[in-house]
Amino acid sequence: MLNPAPLFPRRRTRRLNLGGIAIGDGAPISIQSMTNSKTADVAGSLAQLQALAAAGCDIARMTVNDEAAAAALPAIIANKPLPLVADIHFDYRLALAAVEAGIDGLRINPGNIGSQQKVREVAAACKAAGIPIRIGVNGGSLEKELRQRYGGVCAEALVESALRHADMLEQEGFTDIKISLKSSDLPTTIAACRLLAEKTDYPQHIGVTEAGVAERGRLKSAMGLAALLADGIGDTLRVSLSGEPVQEVHLAKQILADLGLRPAGWNFVSCPTCGRTDIDVEGIALEVQRRLKDVEPKRPRTIAVMGCVVNGPGEAQEADLGLAGGKGCGLLFAKGETIGKFSEAQLVDELIARALILAEEE
Repeated sequence: MLNPAPLFPRRRTRRLNLGGIAIGDGAPISIQSMTNSKTADVAGSLAQLQALAAAGCDIARMTVNDEAAAAALPAIIANKPLPLVADIHFDYRLALAAVEAGIDGLRINPGNIGSQQKVREVAAACKAAGIPIRIGVNGGSLEKELRQRYGGVCAEALVESALRHADMLEQEGFTDIKISLKSSDLPTTIAACRLLAEKTDYPQHIGVTEAGVAERGRLKSAMGLAALLADGIGDTLRVSLSGEPVQEVHLAKQILADLGLRPAGWNFVSCPTCGRTDIDVEGIALEVQRRLKDVEPKRPRTIAVMGCVVNGPGEAQEADLGLAGGKGCGLLFAKGETIGKFSEAQLVDELIARALILAEEE
């Protein structure tokens, strides 16, 4: 079963190019994450970048917070599996070193690297190399003067800060700019991104910063990203979770797929269960997802795990593969046709065997 056409028209923004990836102006939404290895650890950083690329990440960001990190960039860039963005704060010389090393993009706030002359040098280097700059304003790093004037962190303050930074680059004739506005507070993040969209045509990188850990962080990120994506806002995105970066990529892919904004790999459907259920729907569904986690079908496929005879046969028949539970058993369906009846103990193995074949079909 193919994904439906997108229901959410995209906001039209400027087109940027980051390491060969088109951003904005209707280009596919790119998934980003950020390494949490020490950048100076070349082997460890490359291993993490390889894992992110394998998971489906489009762009990775790395901190370049000192000279050791900058010195490691040439070796990392020479072997990178995906475009890289250097995250720079305070020291404009690190930005220049990253550009010289061949970085694909910068994340830098011009206002915190010093004088306009330093901004001029960074802008000139990026312009000559064809490197875009992302301006990132977070609630936790909002300028003290804006906090005082607005009485704290709010959408208006975040937007004003971002536009100030952008103006510093525009004054130097640099326009390949992307902006991100993030807060750990959902309403503030959503309101800020919407306000920026009304005021400019800059591409936006979206996310909910410091979303947290485990299910709480996943839920918070999904709510914030879905609200903005449904408005057509967002050209790149990151799910910001504490812990292993690869988990961010998996959730980002699922959010985009469920909104019809990116082709899904596996689309898993399972019923909420009720008193009619006579098989372990949750256990079966979790086991199917676990065993197919590292299997990428050649085109989007839907697998349905249903618990009873009311909605089960219909959903299972609509899926590429599906099962409808009975009492300790279930019917398996493939593309609407009944395969057979199997005991509960056989269901997962039978379904997985067919899923592996289906994954290879064009």
